[in-house]
Amino acid sequence: MKTLGGRYMTDTTELKDNLVRVESLIHEAEKLADPHLRGRIQELVGHLLEFHAAALAKMVEDVAALGLPGRNMIEAWSRDELVSSLLLLHDLHPLDTESRVLAALEKVRPYLQSHGGNVQFLGLAGGVVHLRLQGHCHGCPSSTATLRTTIEKAIYEAAPDVTDIEVEGVVPSPVGAPAGPNGFFALEQIKVGT
Repeated sequence: MKTLGGRYMTDTTELKDNLVRVESLIHEAEKLADPHLRGRIQELVGHLLEFHAAALAKMVEDVAALGLPGRNMIEAWSRDELVSSLLLLHDLHPLDTESRVLAALEKVRPYLQSHGGNVQFLGLAGGVVHLRLQGHCHGCPSSTATLRTTIEKAIYEAAPDVTDIEVEGVVPSPVGAPAGPNGFFALEQIKVGT
């Protein structure tokens, strides 16, 4: 990580690369043959995470105590990809999972609507987001898949603590194909994120 005058620079790409490397090293450590060494490494990582969580919680608490300016700062942190992920890791994010999912859906809604679709939030249970894909999506199953991918990406970026996304969607009848009683030829259950 680069520094400038002793201060850390926030190169997001470099930070993401470092995170990938840390995860890789943890996976390597989990495969070590020596159970004692493996346990000591896990203990070290656990203590480091606890230390960072306590320090970060204290910082968030102190900033929140500043009143409105502090709350505004914490809200800004929650919108920053890097800081938001750290707040999520330590269960300090100011928004709950459902609020973050709803915000993600609002963010992609104009794109969905531009493709003749929309999405309805049905609920969140046990880390699983339940949605219903709506609209005709210009009659193309690939459009449905594109919209589904767009929704999935937005949700996982905003709420990586979501464990799965289940989307109900209607596929429109192609021209000349026999339609069912509701005008659609199929109702598909799409399970995303498996």
